[in-house]
Amino acid sequence: MRWLRSILFSAQIYLMMVLMAIVFIPFALFSRDWAVYACHTWCRWVIWSASWMVGVKVDVRGMPPSKPVLIAAKHQSFFDIIIIFLSVPKGRFIMKQQLIFAPILGQFALKIGCIPVDRGKRGQAVADMVGRAIKDSAYPGQLIIYPQGTRVPPGQKRAYKVGAAALYEAMGQTCIPVATNVGLFWPKFGTLHPGTAVVEFLDPIPSGLARDEFLGLIEDRIETCSDALIAQADRA
Repeated sequence: MRWLRSILFSAQIYLMMVLMAIVFIPFALFSRDWAVYACHTWCRWVIWSASWMVGVKVDVRGMPPSKPVLIAAKHQSFFDIIIIFLSVPKGRFIMKQQLIFAPILGQFALKIGCIPVDRGKRGQAVADMVGRAIKDSAYPGQLIIYPQGTRVPPGQKRAYKVGAAALYEAMGQTCIPVATNVGLFWPKFGTLHPGTAVVEFLDPIPSGLARDEFLGLIEDRIETCSDALIAQADRA
């Protein structure tokens, strides 16, 4: 029955995405704030329906930022995107360029200020990303980057890339690291598993650190806390 509930849950959240897009798109086309509100509304629906359809509860720990900051987060699942975005007032993501072609998702992502990155360009991609971030710095939001560049399943390791440090240097903002164990409950493939998915906002890292020091610090904090959340996970 778990696989059936997972299928029904996945089907209905995408159906709701379409329905909400139809309702909100006349407003979102002309207003970034309305686009953010539409995305927040859908995220609330996903979290609420996950709790009773598949038994996945959400626990947000720490202090989600309300002021303009850089957020460097662990990425294990589509669900951590939803939880982090709903936890902050005006989040926007560094995302892979292919996602802009995804129906509805891509259009709303661009409207809320997400920055697409062409990973194939490597060094040029980092420069383009930084340039776009600086250009949009007047928008008072929270820029969210996944320093490992992709989803990494719980228990696996992947190097932290230089892009997060380049943004940190260029924007001169405080960075909030974020840890999670969400991948235990909403994996990239397969059924969802009941339990409590945790996203934890960690202590701020002030601006002004050297690049290597910054990268080492966020990796240590994020990986240490994520490993602890996985070890202590509440699985139903």
